Amino acid sequence: MKTLEKLSLNNEKVLIRVDFNVPLNEEGKVTDDTRIRAAKPTIDYILSKGGSCILMSHLGRPKGKDLKFSLQQIQQTISDILEVPVNFASDCVGTATQELANTLQNGQVLLLENLRFYDEETQGDEDFAKQLSNLGSVYVNDAFGTAHRAHASTAIIASFFENKKAFGKLLEQEVKAIEQVMETGEKPVLAILGGAKVSSKITIIANILDKIDHLIIGGGMAYTFIKAQGGSIGDSLCEDDYLQYTKDLLEQAADKNVQIHLPIDVVCTDDFDNNAKSQITAIGSIPEKWMGLDSGPESIAEFAAVIAQSKTILWNGPVGVFEFENFANGTIALGEAIAQSTSKGAFSLVGGGDSVAAVKQFGFEDRVSYVSTGGGAMLESLEGKDLPGIAALRD
Repeated sequence: MKTLEKLSLNNEKVLIRVDFNVPLNEEGKVTDDTRIRAAKPTIDYILSKGGSCILMSHLGRPKGKDLKFSLQQIQQTISDILEVPVNFASDCVGTATQELANTLQNGQVLLLENLRFYDEETQGDEDFAKQLSNLGSVYVNDAFGTAHRAHASTAIIASFFENKKAFGKLLEQEVKAIEQVMETGEKPVLAILGGAKVSSKITIIANILDKIDHLIIGGGMAYTFIKAQGGSIGDSLCEDDYLQYTKDLLEQAADKNVQIHLPIDVVCTDDFDNNAKSQITAIGSIPEKWMGLDSGPESIAEFAAVIAQSKTILWNGPVGVFEFENFANGTIALGEAIAQSTSKGAFSLVGGGDSVAAVKQFGFEDRVSYVSTGGGAMLESLEGKDLPGIAALRD
């Protein structure tokens, strides 16, 4: 892995692919600046070594040049976080943009307009990548959230820089965190998979089964497993097409000495509503017309015991409908158990949209080892795929 420390950055114009695809409110103000703050260490380091920074990113999914998705809206927020002035180019390629890049002085920062104003970006167009490459003398990718896309600015552009390309500090952290779970982590290794569907996690399970010692399955996924074993799950979420798959998986796990932990009891309701009538039942004895929406107290205790004995922990997906306050207890208890295990020396990685949202919502962000910034990229890494944006840096 070629890191920033291996490059000479003095007097270099460093073209950085960042992921500033941040949420905006109706006034165009940033409502969550996590991704901008995550890129700050890379930018600070380059500026401290005598280089200048040219930042390129996408924002949303615009159809052509739509100013509703202009990165100029976040120019001031970036400047405030970096604590340096940030210049703005009203295009990401072209003569005027090239001139702004050419006159950029050491210690200065230039933000380019939205890459996705051009279809060539998502098409991985080589000519577009070449135009972008002309803006800088060094290329750094620090956008893990887009590393699974073979886009012009994430994969194609790297070929124009030969030995003058590197992992940014955020991308380096992301790759190392996944490697620690998948390859170098201290045993026992635990994976916690939650969320709604078994089908969305099949490739992950297939790839990690040889690498883990324990697998907790919670959330909506669990009911397909329970039904496959003859349990009554009422109106709980279930993928009938995957009943046989879950039986096969349990057998595979047993063959590999992986212990699978399913919920024992659940909080179930007669309606999908925060204020619905609820009761605690055994997970295989949910009454007709009722549905499980959260882990019950016995499940929480069982999961906490497994977490307490684990030295490496991956968490992807909540174990209840945490968006409803009355059904968030299981997910909060899971986060607390992981935080406590982390405080005693375990390594914990949280990734995937809903689990990251839960960690932030319930205040666990600073109590786990690492929170991934890339949903899709993180999942594809766990599936064992070689991400184009990372492979391009290694060529």
